[in-house]
Parts: sequence; structure tokens; C-alpha cells
Amino acid sequence: CQCRPPPLLCLRLVMQAQSNAVPSQFGRLRRESVIMSEDVSVRWWNTGLCLEEEAHAAAHQCDQLLTVCYCTTKPIGKSRGCTNFPASFPLPRYRNFRPIFVHIASIIKHKSLASRCFFDYNRVVPKRRRIFLLTIPAGADFILRRLTENGFDAYVVGGCVRDSLLGLFPHDWDICTSARPEQMQAVFADCRVIETGLKHGTLTVLHDRIPYEVTTFRVDGGYTDHRHPDSVSFVSNVVDDLARRDFTVNAMAWNPQTGLVDAFHGQEDLRAGIIRAVGDPKTRFTEDALRILRALRFASVYGFRIDDATSQAAHDLRHTLTDVAAERIRVELAKLLCGQGAADILRAYPDVLFVLLPQLRAMHGFDQHNPHHRYDVWEHTLRALPHIPPTETLRLAILLHDSGKPDCFTLDEAGIGHMHGHAERSAEIADEVLSSLRVDNATRERVTLLVRSHSLSVSPDPKLLRRRLNQLGEEALRELLLLQRADQLGKGTISPEEIKAEYRTVVAALDALMATSPCFTLKSLAVSGRDLMAAGLPKGHIVGQALAYLLDEVMAERLPNARDALLDAAIRQFGGMS
Repeated sequence: CQCRPPPLLCLRLVMQAQSNAVPSQFGRLRRESVIMSEDVSVRWWNTGLCLEEEAHAAAHQCDQLLTVCYCTTKPIGKSRGCTNFPASFPLPRYRNFRPIFVHIASIIKHKSLASRCFFDYNRVVPKRRRIFLLTIPAGADFILRRLTENGFDAYVVGGCVRDSLLGLFPHDWDICTSARPEQMQAVFADCRVIETGLKHGTLTVLHDRIPYEVTTFRVDGGYTDHRHPDSVSFVSNVVDDLARRDFTVNAMAWNPQTGLVDAFHGQEDLRAGIIRAVGDPKTRFTEDALRILRALRFASVYGFRIDDATSQAAHDLRHTLTDVAAERIRVELAKLLCGQGAADILRAYPDVLFVLLPQLRAMHGFDQHNPHHRYDVWEHTLRALPHIPPTETLRLAILLHDSGKPDCFTLDEAGIGHMHGHAERSAEIADEVLSSLRVDNATRERVTLLVRSHSLSVSPDPKLLRRRLNQLGEEALRELLLLQRADQLGKGTISPEEIKAEYRTVVAALDALMATSPCFTLKSLAVSGRDLMAAGLPKGHIVGQALAYLLDEVMAERLPNARDALLDAAIRQFGGMS
């Protein structure tokens, strides 16, 4: 431990390569920013860094996280006689850095370093002096500075602060301010501004063609339509504005001068992994019923649990979700399904989902009476869900793939359950569900195709693979293989190793086949309809029949995909027809 100073403040850095991983809205970062927290000031150079070799005792590679140790010039406690260290990390001294952008997520306590350095973070750094560093995109920084320079309070707020605390790159940066709409228009008179919702105090400011929503601090009136406030009242206090928001983890704001404003303990809930409504959850959900689904979505995406009172309110008010537009439901449901905790959330809140998708209610608790299935239809679906990649198409397909089983169920004399034709019935239900959610046609058609095809046999046999490629196309076939693997893993009766080995075998066979540029479509045949007519076949339906015959023969490897051989076969088979 003598080789480096004890870490008084440990900053977790989430690094993204400049070339391909930094979101476009980050634009050009400011070279430096000063973050204040009471009497503690830290200057951070926004050049970013990536150690190619060990450069300084203050930078360490710890548990695959780059941790930079910061100390302040003011003593804030004693730790084995070490009380005083420089406030700035002198990056210009070093030359072994590749320039990348660094997003500073939050201060963390690094237990392994702390124990080795005899360092008690909670004792040495009081809560009131802990510092939250946040690197914001150039556009948001411009808006904050412009508003502040004109005498108004301004903060980044909501999801961007939440995601920054979690070490994630925010997709959107929202800003709240004490400036009224007309004052904002005057402040940004030289900028392109879209009057998004003046009635509710919202303008959209474009900076480098990137939109930033800027909203006046406000409190909301009643919500007659369970979505928009009937009226709003503008206020001057950011805490009053945060009080109207849905969940504590979204009710935090930040600016460089004030630091983090967290009046509802959102940071504590983030650490504990809890989704909790701000204030009374029933009031929050009555204002906007979609917040019920948003609670489930956040819990799924972040792997959090929902606070007991918030959870009970979601169950009690689930019927109000029928007032929410299908398009809004679809967006939240897709994010929920793609979350890491989707199965756990759907297992805990089936009643909420069935309000939205009543077609799936029969799956819940439906015993399959089949030795190949350990679980009921709903539990089987939930156990299959985590085993498929988190894309909207695949997660919807696995959710709906057995939805038709209850309608197709029969019991034989031996007491064995059968669901003949359930794939086709499930595809019909999937089409109905996706249409009700206003899902785009391309996604709806792909999902229904996968659901309809999920019982098809697929093996490494090249002939069978060509037929499946002809039926589905390469992309859909690869998705079908993923769907079938997840389906098998969700049954609970087959060894996972066996299932995964079989999947790898089929994928390897498909890869090898595709490397040979196989013929599985009419377009890839070595002859066309014009070639057949030039060879003497009459124009009309016979040409189509001949092409289908030739393709079938080539896929079955009874004919080579060679022009002369195909023309000879066509003349021999169809030459005398008219």
C-alpha cells in the first residue's frame, strides 16, 4: 500500500471508444469542467484517458474497472496519517494515453482498495461532501450555461441523471428550468426552437441538429384523460417540479453549480435496486396509468424490485391501463420484454399483462399433461424467455409461440395431453395481439412467421436446410433456430448441454451450406423464365410450374444448378405441354 496514496474519492469511469461507441449527441465535450459540492471542488480534465501502460500510482486497473483516485486539498478526515493530496489529476504530464471520451458515472466505494489501504470511505468522506461528477453533451451544457448566464436556474433532469448514476450512456437529455416559456424563447432567440408544448411549458431547443426538451418548473393539475394534466402551474423551485414525477429514481436533477438535487432519495433507491413512486403511488398511477407499465419496465430493464406500496397500487389500478393508447403500450411492453428481469416481472404481474393482452390469460396455470413438459404453458413461456436474445421480434415470438395451446388441447386415453395444430392457432393469436398493439407490419409478419414455424423440424441435413431456407429465408431461419433452442430450454425435461450442442451443430451446418452459395430461391436458379421460353416452353403458367420443379430438384440435389442441365430437364418434363 505504500506505493500509492489511499483513495479518498473513487470515480467509476465508463469508457467508450470515440470511433464507434459514443452517442452522437455527445458532440464535442468541453475540455474541462468544475464540479462543486459544498466546500469541496474537483477539477476534471475531459480529455479522457486509456492507460496503455502503468503511468501513475493514482490510476489503477482494478477488477476490470479503471479507477482514478482523487483527493482534495482540504483535510476531510484522517486515514493512517494521510489527509492531504492534490485536487487535480495532472493528465498533461503523461503521454501514454489514447484519446477516448470518458463518461463519469458516479462515486463508488472500491472495497478491495479500501481494505488494502486501511481506508474507511463512509468515515472519511461524509455524505454531505461526496461529489457526483457528470459529463454532459455539448448541447445540454450550452443550454444550461445560457440559462444560468441569464439569471435562471437550470438542471438536467430525470432519466439522464438516473442512467448516469447507473454508469449508462443516456439516450436523451431533458432539462428543467425556472425560466417561463416566453423567457426561454427570448433566451434562445438566436437558436432554432420548436414550440413542442408551450401550454405545458416545454420547448425543444436544437443544438447541432440534436433536440433537447427544456421545460419550466411546474406542478400539475388533475389528469382527466389519465395522461395529460388538465392544467399546469409554473413554479420557481426545482424540488416542487421533481415532486410531480413518477418514480424516485427519475426525480433527480443536476447542474454543475448545485450538484445533485435528490429530495426524494432516488440515489438510495438506485443503490438498493428499488422502483418506488414519488409520494402516493395510487395518485401517481391515477394521473397516468401508463406509469404502471413503466414501473414494470424499469424493474425489468434494471433488474430492480418494485416497492411494496407501489406494487400493490399497480395490481389495484391495473384496469386503468385500458385507457392508454395502444402505441404507448407497445413501446413500454417491448422494453419490458427485452429487460434482464422480464421473466420475473411477468411472473409477478401476470394480472397486469392480461389486462393488456387478454388473449394470453388462458396460458396461465394451464397444465399440459405431457411428459415432455415439466411446467404449465405460462411458466414454460417465462422459463424460455431469458434464453432468447433481447430483441423485440424474438421476445414477442417466444411470448406468443404457445398461446394457442389451450385452444388445441386434447387428452388421450392414457391421460397424455396433445396440442395438435397449436402453432397455427398461436400464429393467429399473435397476429391478433400484434394488430391490437399497432405493431408495424414488418415486425408483425416476422413474429407470426416464427410462431407459425416454431414446430418445424430442422436438422444439419443440407437438403432439409435448403427447404427451410426456401420457406423462411436465411435471417428468419436463424431466428427460428434461436426460438426453438429457447423453447427446448424452457421445457425442463432435456439437458441444457444437449440442447445447446444440437443448436451449435445445426448452425455450423447452416454456416457451411451458406458458404457454398446454395440455390434455394428462383432468383438463384441458373435459368430464368425467359431462358425456358427461348428453349421452346410456351408462355404462361407452364413456365412457372417448370421453374418450381427445377428449384425443387436442385434443392433435393437431384439436379445440378447448371444452365444446360436445367434446360434439358425442363424440356424433357414440360416440352410437350401447352
